[in-house]
Amino acid sequence: MRYLSTVKMAEDVGTPPQALVEAMGAEMGEAFANGWIVDAGGLYPLSQSTEFRLSAGSITTTDGPFTEAKEVAGGYAIIQADSDEQARALARRVVEIHLENWPGWEGSVELRRIAEPEGGPPHG
Repeated sequence: MRYLSTVKMAEDVGTPPQALVEAMGAEMGEAFANGWIVDAGGLYPLSQSTEFRLSAGSITTTDGPFTEAKEVAGGYAIIQADSDEQARALARRVVEIHLENWPGWEGSVELRRIAEPEGGPPHG
């Protein structure tokens, strides 16, 4: 099963401490080596983003930044896991690493299972 994990935080949190960079690098290296992470990366700021929206039959294009955004996705990972529990443990570990290595950081990690072509997401 694959999952999309996004790290969300205020966009103006500043530069991450070197301790966090090193701890995340070690953790991600191990996760890639074990096949638990398929892909991962940081995301550019909202000022370098574009949103396409369909409303009332019209498509509008808006370039960032978006003033209504309180938290933004700062990074992502595609997780490959054998169970929901394993995926949840891997995503929670990211929050623990932030707690241990970035004093005062506040944010979240959102975990969502990716629908496979043969299984599709549940409806309702």
